[in-house]
Amino acid sequence: MQALSNLKVLDLSRYIAGPNCGMILGDMGADVVKVESPGRGEETRLLPPKIGDQGIYTLVYNRNKRAMTLNFRSEEGQKLLRELVAEADIVIENFRPGTLEKMNCDWESLRAINERLVLVRISGYGQTGPWSHKPCFDAIAQAGGGLMELTGQEGGAPMPAGTFIVDYVTSLYACIGALSAIEARHETGKGQLVDLAMLDCSISLLMTALPEFALTGRELSRVGSRDRYSTPAANFQCSDGRWVHINAGSDSLFPRFARAVGQEHLLEDERFATNAARMERIEEVEAIVSAWTAERGADAVLEAMDAAGIPCARVDSIGEIFSNEQLRARDQIMKVSNPAYGTLSMAGIPLRLSETPGTVRHAPPVVGQHTDEVLADWLDYDDGTIADLRQKGAI
Repeated sequence: MQALSNLKVLDLSRYIAGPNCGMILGDMGADVVKVESPGRGEETRLLPPKIGDQGIYTLVYNRNKRAMTLNFRSEEGQKLLRELVAEADIVIENFRPGTLEKMNCDWESLRAINERLVLVRISGYGQTGPWSHKPCFDAIAQAGGGLMELTGQEGGAPMPAGTFIVDYVTSLYACIGALSAIEARHETGKGQLVDLAMLDCSISLLMTALPEFALTGRELSRVGSRDRYSTPAANFQCSDGRWVHINAGSDSLFPRFARAVGQEHLLEDERFATNAARMERIEEVEAIVSAWTAERGADAVLEAMDAAGIPCARVDSIGEIFSNEQLRARDQIMKVSNPAYGTLSMAGIPLRLSETPGTVRHAPPVVGQHTDEVLADWLDYDDGTIADLRQKGAI
């Protein structure tokens, strides 16, 4: 048994936020059906890099799903969609607002079909508001939501994060919203609409920036690798050219650090004795740390910091992460296989439940791999009915 094995999820989404939400639900046991257009499937399947003729970009967000095709443009396809909705607990979509409405699949219509349905709608700016019609991608939400203003070197150009951080956090909020609605359904017997906007999710990551501006007028901006509220806490280069991130900024950690690097006298100097004082002399503090790391290789720095109980990590390459012993010990680098493309290495399941753990039951599917199987399981269609739908171009 898995935690969500009683849930049926219809995943109509593309790109990252929606598919990643569906994958998390699938990892926890839900029966997730990914719906794509017949033929090439979702657009991202065509993006490089590829394993065989399959785009890795799409594969990494779609494990633990069964895949079927459906022609949204055909009347038969839209009818079939509504039949699937009638069987679903959760539907995930991230079309631009108004798209479902054009298919006569607006919220009121879907709720009339299935009053227990939870509809998760992910969009750039939400289903309401003056910007709801605008298109959006992760970097657009990072720019408009303040994250780019906070990312990059001090005095330098604003930069996007190195990954699709808004897409990922939106997918997490979507999961929380979907499961919250399912929990409420236990009491009410009815589903509800979950409205996720990437811009909303982006500003949820701004730490203290909003209240600081409201209270003081101070606008947070870029500080490079530095922590904003304590020092030393930044990247430092070692004698072998490698970088480490050391965080010894709190008043409980700094004394350990000072002793570990042979700078005990700093603890008697009022200019460095407290974090508040050190924050007024960030450049001096960082110069002391830089001088110490510059004389040692990264591994020696890590060993000294570990011995002192100081949080520290080497800035590792993807290749080093791939062989990380801690991640391997927790099954966070896993392999999945599909005869269509062979073996794919990917990130594991980060949620670890003691009694109902997540498992990988399905490798990421190819386009339409399970169409017949899903129609038989969910709708009890026989081979003749399925063949007729395929002939009509509905699947």
